[in-house]
Amino acid sequence: MSTPVAPHEFSPWDFWREADAAQRDAQLERQRVLIDGHPERSLGDHCFVSELASVDHDALRLGDRTYIAAGAYLTGELAAGADCSINPYTVIRGRVTLGDAVRIGAHTSILGFNHSMEPGTPVFRQPLTTRGIVIGDDVWTGSHAVILDGVTVGSHSVIAAGAVVTKDVPAGAIVAGNPARFLRWRVEPEDAEPLSSVAPASDSSSLGERVVRFGERVRADASSILVRSWRDETRSFVDRPGAAPTVRAQADAIEIADLLTRSAPPQIPADEQIRRLHAWQDLSTGVVAPLGPDGHQRSGLDFSDEDVAYHVLSTGYGLDLLGSEFPAELTWVTEATPEVVVEFCRGLPWATDAWKAGHHVDGFGTALLWTKKAGVAVPDGVEEALFGWLLLNADPRTGMWGAPTVDRGLLPVVNGFYRASRGTFAQFGVPLPHPERVVDTVLAHARDTRWFAPGMRNACNVLDVAHPLWLTRGSGHRTDDVRSLAERLLSDALQTWVPGQGFGFREPSATTRGLAETEPGLQGTEMWLAIVWYLADILGVSDELGYRPRGVHRPEPAASFGAIV
Repeated sequence: MSTPVAPHEFSPWDFWREADAAQRDAQLERQRVLIDGHPERSLGDHCFVSELASVDHDALRLGDRTYIAAGAYLTGELAAGADCSINPYTVIRGRVTLGDAVRIGAHTSILGFNHSMEPGTPVFRQPLTTRGIVIGDDVWTGSHAVILDGVTVGSHSVIAAGAVVTKDVPAGAIVAGNPARFLRWRVEPEDAEPLSSVAPASDSSSLGERVVRFGERVRADASSILVRSWRDETRSFVDRPGAAPTVRAQADAIEIADLLTRSAPPQIPADEQIRRLHAWQDLSTGVVAPLGPDGHQRSGLDFSDEDVAYHVLSTGYGLDLLGSEFPAELTWVTEATPEVVVEFCRGLPWATDAWKAGHHVDGFGTALLWTKKAGVAVPDGVEEALFGWLLLNADPRTGMWGAPTVDRGLLPVVNGFYRASRGTFAQFGVPLPHPERVVDTVLAHARDTRWFAPGMRNACNVLDVAHPLWLTRGSGHRTDDVRSLAERLLSDALQTWVPGQGFGFREPSATTRGLAETEPGLQGTEMWLAIVWYLADILGVSDELGYRPRGVHRPEPAASFGAIV
């Protein structure tokens, strides 16, 4: 007589509350066997994987409380967020990314790959193709639905039972049928219009007109933005009302004023601002330390501090826009040797935090820029050591440095690439070693809904996509894909400007309202204005904005001397 199947194999939702100790131990052992010897697999807390499911992944990541029920067939690369449920007999194959709280009905097929079908060769002998599927947060997929390769399903949407999804689904939409078509909104966007299909055609001329209006609006708002962040009592700028003064806020105000008015901020005479920035530099080391809660600079910091490294950019470009420069040498460069530079690059945390590594390369590269522009001698071999290490250590598969992480995927790699390439290759006008692979990596990263679903995007993550795509535009690689992404990001960004206040660092949405990072401020405004310019330039409409970045995010090489390698 056969042993009956435990109910939780098909309905595991209450397993961790109702299972006895032996059942829990058996489940944990199954999970251990599943991930042991597979560093590309990871399972969060209180996950459940049925013994009757076939799980055979090249890469697998399950967030906390994500369940896989009996009969599921899973292969390829699956990255699922928290609180996802994969119901009985679901098929998920190829490269698939699920956000948080995704509910997948029984007998659904999510197929993140396809067969080639050129004539003359049997299909089974032809190679597979993979574009991948991305499903956002809080998505409900009914039973027997089919989602085909290349589709992005926006957050908060619903796929009706039996639907065959062949095109992208807008965030908040309810779709049904074969092929799936828009029925109505579950979460209606503020600018919602009737949709005749799942993926409405874009209107580039309309976007161009919106860019013109946006440029006019932001230039008209420049004065009120600066007034909003000015504090008379300290004669300094803050990022946003209620925040404390910072070194960066002064530089952001200078950049915004230059960008939108082609002048210094009127609140403080340029020469007074220059004297303040000069006074903040340690004349013995060149360090510009951050301000403490009392408004005074912190002591005992060197260029290894993240704020100090960034102040080489923000303070240096602030002075440059005001027609000045650092008064003291930057010893980070002037006391370096080729051996020290190689050891510096080699010792950065590329494998665990490529963003942090790129942050410090950006700082050192910019310190090199200011040293050369000041006419100060750079020790022999220091430039060559920096660029040589970067050229030799760029991964030819991604065009970037560092490795993805289990919890953040490609985010630190792409963000670190932007920082490292901005301060070196872009700033000095040196060609990138693998531009086509950079495009591929950025486009793959931009499909990760954890960072690019509506309401999940912030200025850092979007800038770190926009700039590499702009920098590699001359390669001609995947131009249509690049333009499609640029158009979508630009269209969304234009909607998040708050009149008279600017941009928040993170875009606002129904799920992010009230968060401090969505409140408009100088940092978000400066970064998003640069993002809008880069995306518009990719689409050929940047001239309509009426502004062009000249500071940290300037598009032209900042070096006035020739290529250095």
